[in-house]
Formats: sequence, structure tokens, C-alpha cells
Amino acid sequence: MRAVLMLLLLAGCAVNSDLPGQSFLGAKYLSSPLGEGVPPDADPTIRFDAFDCTTFVETVLANGDIEKLNKIRYKNGKIDFLNRNHFIETDWLKNNSDIVENVSRNFGKTAIRTVVINKQSWFKTVHNIDADFMPETVKLEYLPYKNLGDLELNKMYVVLFVADNQKNRDKIGTDIGVVHMGFLLPNGILRHASSAQGMVVDVDFYDYVNQRQKTKTNIGIVILEIK
Repeated sequence: MRAVLMLLLLAGCAVNSDLPGQSFLGAKYLSSPLGEGVPPDADPTIRFDAFDCTTFVETVLANGDIEKLNKIRYKNGKIDFLNRNHFIETDWLKNNSDIVENVSRNFGKTAIRTVVINKQSWFKTVHNIDADFMPETVKLEYLPYKNLGDLELNKMYVVLFVADNQKNRDKIGTDIGVVHMGFLLPNGILRHASSAQGMVVDVDFYDYVNQRQKTKTNIGIVILEIK
């Protein structure tokens, strides 16, 4: 069945044309393409020609509306680098609880990944910015790959990919649980901004998962319902 869907996709059939994000397919991948328009991140507050995985999801959820986008990207919509929802685990999910909900347990037996975000250390290590933040601990409920069967989907979801990698902590000054995100479409297609392919693409979700599982630090997914 999945092979048939991919053949339809490659043939140019509009199997996904009625789902959000279609118009961005083929847009280039660019790491951290959005900012505040002023230092320390002078990138534009919105653009449609380039995305990373997070800004692609955010822009689609906002339907390209900059006011909605700002509310998704910043706590209380206040545009400021320190106020941005930098971390999915402690910032993004909590501050966007009005638009997404973790429903992973509806699709299989879940587990907990305890994530300790040291934002102060991250700001200093990655951006050389002194900022006063206390470490935050969050219990991230996720669906381990070993418990992932064929998903019965009747709508589009946001999917987060979860990892547990000590090297990340050493490199960026903090733990991190969510390492990638995209949209899981009803026909088993993952629509995401791919750094490996250099653009926004549609790929077979299960093939993508099989590739991720080959690295032991990749442990599962979070499925978010869009309210």
C-alpha cells in the first residue's frame, strides 16, 4: 500500500494537495532561517522560500500569517530572542498547548524521556549570551519505535522525533529530547523540511522511521494532534 502511495506521489498525483504545506514542497532547507530582524538574530521574522524543520511546522500551523506565527514562536507573542520558544520540550509545547496536544498514547504503549533543559548554559555555550534561567525538567511522553505499529490516521498530525544523545549535551551545553519535527499525513507520508535532502519533501513515514532506528540514540516519536 505504501509503495502505491509513493508511486502516485512520484507520478505527480495530488494525493496531498488538499493538506497544508503543499505549496512549500521544494523550498530549500536552511538552518535557523527566521529571527527577530535585529541582532543577535537579524534574520527575517517570516519567509516562504526557505525553512528548517521547526520553522516549516510553525509557518504551516500559522497558515503563513505573521501574527499567528509570532504567537507560535514566542511566549505570549512577544518578539525577543530570549523570549523565543527555543526548546520544544519546555517552551514550544507548553506555550502552544492551545493549538497542539500530545496524543501519543492513543497509538501505542508510551514511555517517558526525562529531559533537563539548561537554557542558561545553552545561551552561553551556543550564543555567548549571559541569561538568567533556571534548569527545567520535563517528562516527555513518547511512543518508542519498538511499540510503533501501522498507524490508523484520519487527519494530519505534527510528529516530533525523540533522541537521547549525550554528545548533544556536551556540544550545546544542555540536554535535548526533540531533534526533528514535521507533519504526519493521513496516507502515511511525512512532510518535512529535510536537511539531508536540502528541501521540503514528502517521504514515506515508515521508511524514514526505519532509517532513524538504525541509530541507537533515536528512540521514538511524539504525535501531536492539531486542535
